[in-house]
Amino acid sequence: MEPIQPQRVIREPSLLDALIPLIVLAVLISAAVYLFGNAAMDGPLQVALIFSALTAALIVLKNGHAWEEVAEAGRKGVSSVVSAIFILFAIGALIGAWNMAGTIPTLVYYGITVVDADWFYPAAFLVCALISFGIGSSWTTAGTIGVGLVGLSIMVGVSAEITAGAVISGAYVGEKMSPLSETAILAAQLTDTPIHTHLRAQAWSSGPALVIALVGFVLIGTLDGAAGASEALIDSELGALSQLFAISPWTLLPVVLLVALSVLKVPASLAIAASALSAAILAPFLQSEAVLRFIDAPDLAPIIAHIKAGWQVMATGFEAKSGLEQVDSLLSRGGMASMLPTIWLILGALVFGSLLDEFGLLLKLVTPLIARAKSTGALVATVVGSAFGLNVVAGDQYVAVVLPARIFSAEFGKRGLASSNLSRAVADGGSVTSPLIPWNSCGAYMAAVLGVPTLTYLPFCLFNIASPLMTLLIGYTGWRILRATAPA
Repeated sequence: MEPIQPQRVIREPSLLDALIPLIVLAVLISAAVYLFGNAAMDGPLQVALIFSALTAALIVLKNGHAWEEVAEAGRKGVSSVVSAIFILFAIGALIGAWNMAGTIPTLVYYGITVVDADWFYPAAFLVCALISFGIGSSWTTAGTIGVGLVGLSIMVGVSAEITAGAVISGAYVGEKMSPLSETAILAAQLTDTPIHTHLRAQAWSSGPALVIALVGFVLIGTLDGAAGASEALIDSELGALSQLFAISPWTLLPVVLLVALSVLKVPASLAIAASALSAAILAPFLQSEAVLRFIDAPDLAPIIAHIKAGWQVMATGFEAKSGLEQVDSLLSRGGMASMLPTIWLILGALVFGSLLDEFGLLLKLVTPLIARAKSTGALVATVVGSAFGLNVVAGDQYVAVVLPARIFSAEFGKRGLASSNLSRAVADGGSVTSPLIPWNSCGAYMAAVLGVPTLTYLPFCLFNIASPLMTLLIGYTGWRILRATAPA
C-alpha cells in the first residue's frame, strides 16, 4: 500500500510577501547601475533580475506551491515573448546586412547633404511619427529608420541621445494612434471598446502630447548649443562613405521591401528578416568590393566569399575600417549575436513578472489601491500608475496593458465610466512608458538597436512622458471623461 501523501496547504500571499521581491529588485537594480553605470546592461542587470525572480520563487514555495508550478509560470513568461525574440534576431541581422549592402550608408549620405542641424530633432520626430503611423509598429520604425537617424546625428555633430529620444517619441505616436498598431488594438479589445472609439479617446491625450514634443524638440534644437560638425569633418565623412560604398538609390530597395511588407501586414519578424535577406543578396551586386573587404578571404572563390559574407554579417554584424571614428562607429554594428544580452535581459524580466502575476503577488499590491481611489481622477491615476509599475516589475508592455485592463474593467463599469476612459489610461500608462525602463523588453530593445542607453535617452522621450501626464490631467479635470451612457 502506497503511503498517503500529505496534502499541501496553499496560503494567500501577504502584503509583505508581495513587497519583498520588489524591494530586492530595487536594491539590486540600484546597485547594478551605481557600480557599473551604462555597462549594467551587459550582464549586471540580468543577474539582478534573475536573483529577484529567485526571491519571488522562494516566497511562492513558502506559501505552499510546488516547484513544478513555479517552473510552469516561468515557462509561460518566456513563451509570451517568443515573437519579440524573433524580431530582435531579425533586427540584428537587418542592421548588419543593411550596412554591408550600403543601405544605411546611403541613407546617412543623403541625409548629411540635406540636413539642417538646428531642425534635426523635430525632423527626426516627425519622420518617425509618420512612418510609425503608417505601419503601426514602434519597433520596426526605431530598428530601421531610427538606426539611420541616430547614426546621422553622430555624423552631423548633434546629440545621439536627444535624437534617440526624438526617434522613440515619434515611433510611439504610431504605436498609440495607428489603427494598425497591435497594442492599440489590444487595449481596445481588452476593454470592449471599438477601435475607432479608442483612437478618438486617445487623440485627446496624444494630440497635445504630440504638440508638446514637437515644440520641445524645436526648442532643444535651438538652445542646446550643438552647432553641428564642421564643413571639413562632414566632407571627410562623405568622402569616407563614398570610398567604402557605392552610394546609389538602388541600395534603398531593402527599405522599399520592408515598407511594402509592413503595409501588407506581414508579421514583423518575417518582414524584417526578408528585408535583411534581400540586402545580403543584393550586397555582392551593389557593393562587391565592400563585401570582399569585409570577409577578407582571398583564398575563396568570389561567389563562396559573397555567400560567407552574407551569412556572417547576419550572425555577427558588419565591421568598417575607414579610419574615421564617426564612420566606423556608425557602420560596425548589427548581427544576431549583438541581441543576445538584450534577450537575456528580457527573459529575466519576464520570468520575474510572471511569478508575481501567476501567484497573486501583483494583485495583492493593486487591490488596496483601487479601494483608495475614491474620485475619477484618482482611479485614472491608479490605472496609469499600475500600468507603469507593471512595466517596471513585469518587464513587458503587453503585461502592462493586459493586466490593468482586466483588473480595472469592473470598477470603471461600476462607476458608470465609458470603457474608452480605461483604454486610454491603459495605453498611456502601459504602452508609451515601456521604452523608459532599461530592463523592459521595449527599453532593452530601443537601447540595443539605437546604441544609446535607456537612462541616457529617457529625458528626451518627450511624447512618452507627456502622454500619461495628459491622461492624468484629463482624469482630474474631468475634461473628455465620458460616461458609459454617453455616445463615445
